Amino acid sequence: MRHRLTFITGLAVGYVLGTRAGKERYEQLRNAARQIMQNPAVRNAAESAAQNSRQVASKAADSVDSRFGDRLPEAVAERVRALRDQQAPAAADGWGSSAT
Repeated sequence: MRHRLTFITGLAVGYVLGTRAGKERYEQLRNAARQIMQNPAVRNAAESAAQNSRQVASKAADSVDSRFGDRLPEAVAERVRALRDQQAPAAADGWGSSAT
C-alpha cells in the first residue's frame, strides 16, 4: 500500500510540475487533494496506520533492548528508552488515537 501511495503521489507531483495548464489546473489539483485528505475514511486510515506503526516500533524497541540492551552503547540504549517512554502516553489514552 505504501508503495502504491508513493507512486500515486509521485505521479501527481510530476504532473503538476510538468503540466503547461497553468495555475488554474494547479489550483484544481490542490483543492482535490485537500478534499481527499479531509475525507473521514482517509483520515481514519492514516490514523490507523500511524497507530500500527507506533505499536510495531514499540515492539521493536523492546526486542532490541531485551536482546542487546547490555551490549548497546549507552547513548543508543538511552535513545531506545526515551522513545519507549515517549510512546507510552499515546497508548495509555484508551482511545487509540492521537491528540490531533
